[in-house]
Amino acid sequence: MEYRKLPHGGEMISVIGMGSSVVGAQKEKDIIKTVEYAVENGINYFDMAGGHASIFALYGKAFECCRKDVMLQVHFGADYVSGEYGWSTDLETIKRSVAWQLENLKTDYIDFGFIHCLDEQGDLESYERSGALEYILDMKQQGVVKHLGFSTHSPEMANKLLDKNIIDMLMFSINPMYDYGQGDYAIGGSDERYNLYRRCEKEGVGISVMKPFNAGLLLDEKKSPFHRKLTTAQCIQYCLDKPGVLTVLPGPGSVSELEEILHYNEATEEDRDYSVIGTFTPDDSVGKCVYCKHCHPCPAGLNIGLINKYYDLAKLGDKLAAEHYLTLEKTAEDCISCGHCDSRCPFHVAQSERMTEICRYFGK
Repeated sequence: MEYRKLPHGGEMISVIGMGSSVVGAQKEKDIIKTVEYAVENGINYFDMAGGHASIFALYGKAFECCRKDVMLQVHFGADYVSGEYGWSTDLETIKRSVAWQLENLKTDYIDFGFIHCLDEQGDLESYERSGALEYILDMKQQGVVKHLGFSTHSPEMANKLLDKNIIDMLMFSINPMYDYGQGDYAIGGSDERYNLYRRCEKEGVGISVMKPFNAGLLLDEKKSPFHRKLTTAQCIQYCLDKPGVLTVLPGPGSVSELEEILHYNEATEEDRDYSVIGTFTPDDSVGKCVYCKHCHPCPAGLNIGLINKYYDLAKLGDKLAAEHYLTLEKTAEDCISCGHCDSRCPFHVAQSERMTEICRYFGK
């Protein structure tokens, strides 16, 4: 298992985490078995926005001997007290729900306290008006919540929360369908979504990815809007190549489904290669580097994906990214304009011309 460091805190988070949207439909012993299998295979990050209230007590049992080794993403606003999933911005309801979740999880702290489901301006206003936002901030001050985060499908709302400078982690929906304008949650254009990813990396806010397979649609040729299916490894790699992403949270319903997801760890570069999506890239994404490194290897030894990432971040005002660029062993100045990368890029980026542009930007 690969791990990535949370910028605000330094915790090492497994690049594959586990969502809990469907596992609760299984028998109790199978839920516990799936969670234990995840831990045994290096997964240490679990999202608790489940579709079933039963998971909390069962996760609590599974984590009894390893609570300190796992991180839980608990949602303020997701309500399970009734036994079914519900959503509320009412402060007293949130307090009861959080207390219930802690009791059933057999823990007295929350690694990542999330403001749940902020897709519209009215949602944020409701959380603020009810005092729920202040409550979660107080919980962090008390040490009950270690890190603050929120979940959204909207780049606009994500930016509004980031403007408050209180966020450590963003849960956001990333997959080729949404990034390329396909599906109900394909909110925001290509530029808006990619600028959000870059902003998170610039400001040290990690991204945990929900819906990496879009409920399996991307894994099914008949259901995919592109009429091509991707593998779980391709979808995971697609997400992990985005700036700011720390972990991808598929929602396996069983050990066998989790095994399929974990095959990513043994997958070859060829298995993870998602360049096929270049054949259905929309017009507004053509010619834009997504740092996928499908143009590698460079005959001149340039890390083309990293050079592009540092350049885009530097243009957003990230001074650290500019410093990182200047310390690279080889920079855009070393490009020999052979055109090898141009011919291999699935997104039709004129990389050799872009290297000249990057040289001018950094004054070389």
